Amino acid sequence: MVIDNVETDTFSKFLIHHSKTRGEHPAIREKSRGIWRTTTWRGLADEAGSLACALHAKGLQRGGHVAFVGDNRPRLYVAMCATHWLGAVTVPLYRDATAKEMLSPIQSAEVTHIFAEDQEQVDKLLEILPQCPSIRFIVYDKDRGMRHYKQPQVISYEELLRQGREAEPLKRDFLQAEINRGAGQDVASVFFTADETGLAKGVVLTHSALISRARAAASVDDLNDADVALAYLPPAWIGQNLFSYVQPMIVGYCVCCPESAETMLADLREIGPTYFLAPPRVLESIVTQASIRMEGASGWRRGLYKSSMAMARWLGPRILSGEGVFIGFRPFYALGNLLVYAPLRGVLGMSRVRVAYTFGENVSPKVFMFFRSIGINLKQLYGSAESGFFVAMQRNGEVKPDTVGKPVEGVEVKFTPECEILVRSPGLFREYHNDTQATALAIRDGWLHTGDAGYLDDDGHLRVVDRLQNVGALHDGTLFTPKPLENRIKASPYIAEAVVFGDGRDTVCALIDIDAAAIGNWADKKNISYTGHADLASRDEVYALVADEIAKMSAQLASDPVLANAQVRRFVILHKELDPEDGMLTHMGAVRRDVVSKRYKALVEAMYEGHSSVNIDAETSDFIIRDVPTLTPMQSKRAA
Repeated sequence: MVIDNVETDTFSKFLIHHSKTRGEHPAIREKSRGIWRTTTWRGLADEAGSLACALHAKGLQRGGHVAFVGDNRPRLYVAMCATHWLGAVTVPLYRDATAKEMLSPIQSAEVTHIFAEDQEQVDKLLEILPQCPSIRFIVYDKDRGMRHYKQPQVISYEELLRQGREAEPLKRDFLQAEINRGAGQDVASVFFTADETGLAKGVVLTHSALISRARAAASVDDLNDADVALAYLPPAWIGQNLFSYVQPMIVGYCVCCPESAETMLADLREIGPTYFLAPPRVLESIVTQASIRMEGASGWRRGLYKSSMAMARWLGPRILSGEGVFIGFRPFYALGNLLVYAPLRGVLGMSRVRVAYTFGENVSPKVFMFFRSIGINLKQLYGSAESGFFVAMQRNGEVKPDTVGKPVEGVEVKFTPECEILVRSPGLFREYHNDTQATALAIRDGWLHTGDAGYLDDDGHLRVVDRLQNVGALHDGTLFTPKPLENRIKASPYIAEAVVFGDGRDTVCALIDIDAAAIGNWADKKNISYTGHADLASRDEVYALVADEIAKMSAQLASDPVLANAQVRRFVILHKELDPEDGMLTHMGAVRRDVVSKRYKALVEAMYEGHSSVNIDAETSDFIIRDVPTLTPMQSKRAA
């Protein structure tokens, strides 16, 4: 199908542009049953056009809303292309969302068509179907278990595509007209995001807003059509959506979809991406797994690893940033690269990565520098769905572990007297869907009030301190910012999450969520028997280990006159890991502080009241409360 070239101000126009200029280049690859299957840009455009014909016949109108729920799959992205072709709006939803969580976005956006990956998702949608009269069709991809579903709203992707292909030869003028009707100011997507309280808002973004920010970000790292990215995070998260849909549309690079979450690491090694995105939780997990592997290695291998990493922490970031390094040191780093760093990059599937980004929660400097030490060009960026994602990015040669870089081209940043970060950018969202009051609070006089506290350093780099609502002070006036403290604690491979408290208090206390895999491995080597997570979390030996890890973190604050009194004094290890299903974490793994505080309010109060144990409900055993030991001056110096 040939369509005349037009100005590329919508994703559909970019799709046609790529189908004509790089038609046989790979657009999407998917591993299925052990085999990588490729969809070219021409194939993607052809299938999207046929699907658009079928969707139009099924009643999809310009400005209508289409929801998507499932993993990253080529058909999901084809359906997004077809939706935008008709001038409709994409509404990606999280695949692990419950039926109840899906209800509000579907009702709010008056979704008419939904693409669901499999039977599990269809069942959730059918559960809420009586409450969603706007739904006209549910299109499923995988047909396993779907044979006996007779609801008139349910149709397979294969059948819908077949109908579209039959109609497409007679609809070419219509398809051309739909492409031409699209404009940059049209709404492209609505991303329903939940804040720390769990309240979801629909962030409305136009084609021009997303395209503007994707172009600016691509220019920072000279992205081109030879790059390869991995789509493994939820497509409902704007970060993954930008990396696997928006930026490929702008640049023309290939996106690869792993077979499953279980095979992701193996698929990553086969793909060899050049462009990679990972939230801090993923990076922390990788570092923990590397630590576990090395703890199980033979003595000489473990010694080689530790000595090589000590050298890497000193030389690696300098070499990666192009800084001057004494020529006599370079052979030692080259040897470490041959024996340790290159094999480690290979195991992680990052041998070909030329640029990687982390985004979301602040990443621990220790975790961040681990990757840069072994030669992976990991950088930080800052933004939100409301800002079009790309607000500030670190540039090559200007990477600091405690900043998120300089503002991206076209972005203006300023601060309120309370140090709240305000942003003005071509990428700002249009509104919160059906919520004028919230929109008016977020955007005032053209500036987005981010709700984050921060400042620009002397080099013009943006430093994000914490959410403004979390910044407080201890009774003695000591500044209290939870995130930096929590990130220091989570730098330990034995701790998955930490939630600290201290605002308006005399001291700082913490709830600790242990990394069960790392501590389980440690316990096995110590011949400590346990029956499960709760049992492991209550062991005296585990408490002693965690107390020592927190003490090392606290010792790093001892020499800081501003934060010295913000050391963690008491802590509790939770019996159950924090989980999105319990509402404790967002779908992307960020802690919902208000929810955790409410759930464990009695436990927090018990820490401050000096108790050594407490029971907060009849179904669990007592929680043990422990003090954090104070290190000696020599121990503090070594920890720092």
